[in-house]
Amino acid sequence: MSVSEQQLTGRLYGVGLGPGDPSLMTVRAVEVIAEADVIAYHSARHGRSIARSIAAKHLRADHIEEALIYPVTTESTDHPGGYRGALDEFYETAAARLAVHLDAGRTVAVISEGDPLFYGSYQHMHKRLAHRYPTEVIPGVTSISAAAARLGKPLAEADEVLTILPGTLPEEELTARLASTDTAVVMKLGRTFPTVRRAMERAGRLPEAHYVERATMSGERTERLADIDAETVPYFAVSVVPSRIADLPPAGTATATAEAETTAEAETTATTPAAATATATEPSGTEPSGTAEVDSSPHPGEVVVVGTGPAGPLWLTPESRGALAAAEDLVGYTTYLDRVPLRPGQRRHASDNKVESERAELALDLARRGRRVAVVSGGDPGIFAMATAVLEVASQDPYRAIPVRVLPGVTAANAAAARAGAPLGHDYAVISLSDRLKPWEVIAERLHAAAGADLVLALYNPGSRSRTWQVGKTRELLLEHRAPDTPVILARDIGGPEESVRTVHLADLDPHQVDMRTLLIVGSSQTQAVRRDNGTEVVWTPRRYPEG
Repeated sequence: MSVSEQQLTGRLYGVGLGPGDPSLMTVRAVEVIAEADVIAYHSARHGRSIARSIAAKHLRADHIEEALIYPVTTESTDHPGGYRGALDEFYETAAARLAVHLDAGRTVAVISEGDPLFYGSYQHMHKRLAHRYPTEVIPGVTSISAAAARLGKPLAEADEVLTILPGTLPEEELTARLASTDTAVVMKLGRTFPTVRRAMERAGRLPEAHYVERATMSGERTERLADIDAETVPYFAVSVVPSRIADLPPAGTATATAEAETTAEAETTATTPAAATATATEPSGTEPSGTAEVDSSPHPGEVVVVGTGPAGPLWLTPESRGALAAAEDLVGYTTYLDRVPLRPGQRRHASDNKVESERAELALDLARRGRRVAVVSGGDPGIFAMATAVLEVASQDPYRAIPVRVLPGVTAANAAAARAGAPLGHDYAVISLSDRLKPWEVIAERLHAAAGADLVLALYNPGSRSRTWQVGKTRELLLEHRAPDTPVILARDIGGPEESVRTVHLADLDPHQVDMRTLLIVGSSQTQAVRRDNGTEVVWTPRRYPEG
């Protein structure tokens, strides 16, 4: 836009007025309203505008007022484009009305409650006008900040992640996002409240959730979300799941000191084998397994066995992410615990990979004392992993009453198959080559049976420093049933920094190229390895199997 054009046109302002209390308007917002020729604001068909009421004492008699009245809000419409079509047409018409003033050289201030670009009505004018006229947006205090201030609850601390959600999302989506985040605010309640409440309960966040209605406005209300009658909830209400870290006692306080002393005393009387070493970021101290049966916790204890997938947070399900965040104690093999972000107040009980029963007993003892415990497992906890060990111990006295949940994770076979293509597209068998918990004769018998049935094979735990011969024996055995050129996928460290995926012929499978971090997928007689035009090789097994 040229200088002459700028001089001939007016300036557009998007003005945030804050959450409702006129005293929370910024100095800049007041200045812009004073300078403006035109004050525009949105309202429903009843004509009352919350934005105008906030800014009322700053409006002058010579201000030109443009009331942008929505044709629909929540009701149905006979517009040929439906609800969205009716609104789009309204926004176009409203923008055209403001453009007339701007073209005449008038300064236009579009005022909106909260912040103009945060779920604000102004943003629809901005996207239609800001590229045509000089524009400035004046930020405002959001309803989220006001709600947190009224509750006196921090929204996020340290590395916590705050998620802001519209209550209009589907219930399943709300549940998943609430389960996976540290802290959350759900906007746009009103008619969505029953859905939001159910999602909070399903995600396990209802006890933490607060309700704030009309923050800083007349008629403000704050309560526990669980106590709210759905029939009383207006649109201008939010739900807040505040910081968990902020609720922890500060280091050095009497509460934190007493907790540390209790921990130290329990250490001297623990009778469970020392399967784990615990560390905590706040408060400090080592948490033993313990044998105390007194539950001094405000909530019942439980054990959640969590699958982290093959590597890293990208493989975590929302439910698993939420369980890890909610846990007071994390128990697991050191390598797997290192995948979970550090959180103040959580205790970590790391141990070697060969003490599954002791680790399970430790977790259950902690839960018996009222702790929320997450047992961290790689991949899927129910596939050659910790879920079996925990349930085995939990089925014995004195742990039968301890709640135990198992949360699934992406298992190594599925992760490796996805990287290679679709080798598990038909029937397949999953077999561990480790003879630490079962004799090799049993493994060999199962390999013969699965290979004889022409199943694709996903082979876990193929080798280690102390087991160097099983892969060679497996190759010999499988060659009795499979052609030498059968595709074999060697998938190593899937999802990790040293990830590699290679496909070789069964006859060329080299045991020296296989270690404990490698998973093998051996194709069936129908499995195809195809090199595509871009040079990549994909492996897939047809879903159809030939007759006869």
